[in-house]
Amino acid sequence: MSDSSSNFQHEPAEIEVRPQEQLLIDALDAFSPGRMLCTSQGVAQLAAAAARRFSSATVYCHYLDLYHAEKARQYAGNALANLTLGCSSDFPPQPVDLAALPLSTQGDAELTRELLQEAHQRLETGGVLITSTDNPHDRWLHEEMRKLFAAVTRRESSQGTVYLARRDRPLKRVRNFGCEFAFRDCGRLIHAVSRPGVFSHREVDPGARQLMTAMEITAGDRVLDMGCGSGTVSLAAAFRAEGVSVIAVDSHARAVECTALGTVRNSLSNISVEQSARGPHCDPGTVDVVVANPPYYAGFRIARFFLESAHAALRPGGHIFVVTKQPEWYDEYMSQWFNDVVIKPSKGYWIARGRR
Repeated sequence: MSDSSSNFQHEPAEIEVRPQEQLLIDALDAFSPGRMLCTSQGVAQLAAAAARRFSSATVYCHYLDLYHAEKARQYAGNALANLTLGCSSDFPPQPVDLAALPLSTQGDAELTRELLQEAHQRLETGGVLITSTDNPHDRWLHEEMRKLFAAVTRRESSQGTVYLARRDRPLKRVRNFGCEFAFRDCGRLIHAVSRPGVFSHREVDPGARQLMTAMEITAGDRVLDMGCGSGTVSLAAAFRAEGVSVIAVDSHARAVECTALGTVRNSLSNISVEQSARGPHCDPGTVDVVVANPPYYAGFRIARFFLESAHAALRPGGHIFVVTKQPEWYDEYMSQWFNDVVIKPSKGYWIARGRR
């Protein structure tokens, strides 16, 4: 997707600033950048504060997930013309003289390593990276910073820890954190591509495996994969029968990228890939089968959204297959959208099936 400029008029009181992000906001006084790159654990409060403070600088706030980017844009106005919010699989290639990454102790370690490396690569010589964590007793992030920079300054507080480091030379070795892995479905060897931040990086998720086993796809079916991740279910569905076409949808930029790469790797031409946080772009009532492996965070808000989107996309008589570890919610609510709901156990998971 293309980046769009968005500008915060204020930081909404109902959205609390995460401690690690507040630590970096407090650290901004020590800098006067011309070009700044940052990420956000919330709705870009750090980016907005930087854009206000550095009125002559350009500030770019990067998101990997379109849902979070759009949520941040809901608080946008026209007051800060120097602030841009974007969503892509990697940081923009343009060099910066200040990069700021608020990080969490609950974050993905491999993704953090890759973001740190990318930030280092985007820095001009003499540019500064500031990072923060909500752990006041952090040691892990300190060690990761020291792998990239000759000198790292540490600042502790009751809210967490801040690190500052200046780039003095290019990295001797740039790691490739992406990978390719193979799996079998119905006897066929399929190759998938994944990157840090994508669901079930480096392997087929066990729930996705059960979903592949349960889904029923026949010749000519149009299949919608909601939340495709690295694309393993989409790839399996595309090979299942003659004339099958697959729509793979995800809000995560890297998931869309990896699914598209997997399509090329397997020489498939019957998968279309969409990045969307608002459901598929297909015409209503044109899909025969929906497959979904909804994430468990955010309660069942995402599961409800998946079911609503599936109902809209399916033709009358079309089927949905959902894999879950929490069948009780589907048992109570799935019949609001679908008929003939059946929920069966499947090797530590449950498969919920319904018909529109």
